[in-house]
Amino acid sequence: MLAARLLDEGFDVELRGALDGPYGLTVGDLARVDVYVPGDQIEEASMVLLVTEVDEVDEQFDDDRPPRAARRHVSGRVVAALILFVLVAGPLAQVLRWY
Repeated sequence: MLAARLLDEGFDVELRGALDGPYGLTVGDLARVDVYVPGDQIEEASMVLLVTEVDEVDEQFDDDRPPRAARRHVSGRVVAALILFVLVAGPLAQVLRWY
């Protein structure tokens, strides 16, 4: 993904590692793939990757989740229901224990 993004921006990219190896499924260090960019393009490539990362984080917060206050309101309902349950179940347990 990083290499594709950098290639799309016009950078010279070279991949080294477990690309076309004999193992179809690799884990750990066997699965490592390094992305290389020429020394004179490192700063610009780092900036492109940083902007891409910031954009991805920004998109995560733009979804249709309810605002934070609304999520607290739902949690408040759950807490209120638990308190009500304890207030009803406590005396009921006391009565049932006497019989």
